[in-house]
Amino acid sequence: MLVVHHLNNSRSQRVLWLLEELGVPYEVKRYERDAKTMLAPPELLAIHPLGKSPVITDGDKTIAETGAIIEYILDTYGNGRLIPPAGTPERLRFTYWLHYAEGSAMTPLLLKLVFTALPARAPGLLKGLVKTIAAKAQSGFVDPQLKSHIDYWNGELSKSEWFAGPEFTAADVIMSFPLEAAVSRAGAGSRPKVKAFLDRIHARPAYRAALQRGGEYAYAD
Repeated sequence: MLVVHHLNNSRSQRVLWLLEELGVPYEVKRYERDAKTMLAPPELLAIHPLGKSPVITDGDKTIAETGAIIEYILDTYGNGRLIPPAGTPERLRFTYWLHYAEGSAMTPLLLKLVFTALPARAPGLLKGLVKTIAAKAQSGFVDPQLKSHIDYWNGELSKSEWFAGPEFTAADVIMSFPLEAAVSRAGAGSRPKVKAFLDRIHARPAYRAALQRGGEYAYAD
């Protein structure tokens, strides 16, 4: 059976959600972040050399990276569901968002997380200096980048209800985490189309079922 190696409060929540949407049987093996570092525990190294989540095992196969996992699940278990037909404009949009979510979108969100946490981790005598540097990095680069991305999402969701077009697809699953994280870290909830999108996905029965299977998830409403 397919096993999701699931880290609390992580991007692997999307994998559980996708499996619930498709009705695919799966098991969850839970891992908890280190309370001090917030990093994944070393036990995940036994599953994949990078020790990161998400990662799934399916028989003798081990697949890491959210986009690759989503493609594998759709190809293996999807039977054409949650992916637009090949050769359509919607399929091209689907492919774009599948790669954008973990590429362009997550970079400024990760930088925001790092620069926000940096001052608290600095040695006592350097805290003031680090706080100043981190604040300048955020105001001068990270925050403007995040605003551009959030405005972009809001604009795209003004064109259609879902990211790939009029129908819900796995592109919406993979895009959920950047939007949820941006609400928490960058005030994205003030954009009406972003908020409406998150309200729609949070109301889906499969999303709620995935929360029950995955446990703690700080970005859920």
